[in-house]
Amino acid sequence: MIGRFFICYWLFAFMRILVIGDFHGKFPDKISKAIKKNKPDLIISLGDYLPFHYRKLWFKHCYAKEVQLWEIIGKQKYKKLILKDINLGEKTAKKLNNFGIPVLTVLGNIDHPYADDIKDEKKPTGKKYWAWEYKREAQFNTKLKKFKNIKRIDYLYSKFGDLIFIGARGHSFPGRVKSKAYRKHKLILEKLFKKFGKENRNRKVIFVSHNVPYKTRLDIIRSKKAHHLVRRQHYGSKLVRRIVKEFQPVLAIGGHVHESFGMQKIGKTLVVNPGAVYNGKYAIVDYLDGKVKVRFIN
Repeated sequence: MIGRFFICYWLFAFMRILVIGDFHGKFPDKISKAIKKNKPDLIISLGDYLPFHYRKLWFKHCYAKEVQLWEIIGKQKYKKLILKDINLGEKTAKKLNNFGIPVLTVLGNIDHPYADDIKDEKKPTGKKYWAWEYKREAQFNTKLKKFKNIKRIDYLYSKFGDLIFIGARGHSFPGRVKSKAYRKHKLILEKLFKKFGKENRNRKVIFVSHNVPYKTRLDIIRSKKAHHLVRRQHYGSKLVRRIVKEFQPVLAIGGHVHESFGMQKIGKTLVVNPGAVYNGKYAIVDYLDGKVKVRFIN
């Protein structure tokens, strides 16, 4: 398996890719059956393994406010909630790993990655600083490293067959384009795409991100349960959109906005949002000689 994942001695003329994301602690049986039935060569996971089961508490006390949830409910209760989330996310990743199929993944915003790819962040000080809370962002990533079939590619690349996969996170809001953090990560992605310029011209580069490109029909928050400040707004990634427009890969895959699944063209790039796994949604991509065919399963 290790040899299959990291060193491919053959080139694919045809490749089947199963695209899933936004698990939020659930792995429906139908997804397991779909993986066994469709026998994909590769699985692309868009992250958000963790449930975020304290969602209502967070939106009630923290959304659009300069306050941490642990300041409201106390450190011990908060720590218990986070550890429960991380453990459930680990179980989800374990199921994915156990299929024995190579998985390329990026972290979702619920998986506790730093938001330093879309905005400048300062380390909290004084009473606002709690060492455990600040370091918790590495905890799920540490657990993910245990699974030999799962490989992270956010702001990295991976070769599989004759395709190149370049990854990004794309956090939970469009991003601050004038921030140093945004410019830094945009430069990282630009260098990766230029490194594989020949492959990209031959339509052999696929861009994978947690969030979809900004201002498309795939990033509109339509849910009636969404916070009123963001309902009916475009909430995709500005970074992802700029990279897609500049380099025009054959395919760009993203999720995050569960209800706006589907596909849309940006120039020559086909953009796909498979929908959320916990709702039983996923997509199958068949790649052959620079052309892609997509099937959405609901």
